[in-house]
Amino acid sequence: MRVGLYPGTFDPVTHGHIDIVRRACSLVDRLVIGVAINRDKGPLFSLEERVAMVQSECVPLGADRGCEVLVHPFENLLIDCAHDVGAGVIIRGLRAVADFEYEFQMVGMNRSMDNTIETVFLMADAKNQAIASKLVKEIARLGGDVSKFVPPAVKQALTGKFAA
Repeated sequence: MRVGLYPGTFDPVTHGHIDIVRRACSLVDRLVIGVAINRDKGPLFSLEERVAMVQSECVPLGADRGCEVLVHPFENLLIDCAHDVGAGVIIRGLRAVADFEYEFQMVGMNRSMDNTIETVFLMADAKNQAIASKLVKEIARLGGDVSKFVPPAVKQALTGKFAA
């Protein structure tokens, strides 16, 4: 069984993330979406909220494509998470050259820790290249319409966070 790990903070999950999940499902039999706890980023949504959003938006995509999609919170090293879930491949989405520079460093470090786990990069679809969770949160915070960037349930969750 080909197992892939798609890690991220998913704060919140966007159409860009969902596009990567959809396409990753054609590459693996089981896709584990690793939701990073990462306290350093100071997420808007709690871990439980992010896991729930990812589950509701992404698990049905796998079922439609014959791929088992699981959601797995993690706080350890990415390579250790890959071992924990039995992943032979790490899936990463790229939007721009700046993403590549960071990811290139990560691949080098991960390969030095375990050279049996491959990393596969999927380029964001052109319509999703500008989407970044950080920018989506900023637009929502300032009262802008984020419906082009996130699913309706995520938009509603964002609106609720900033309605105070």
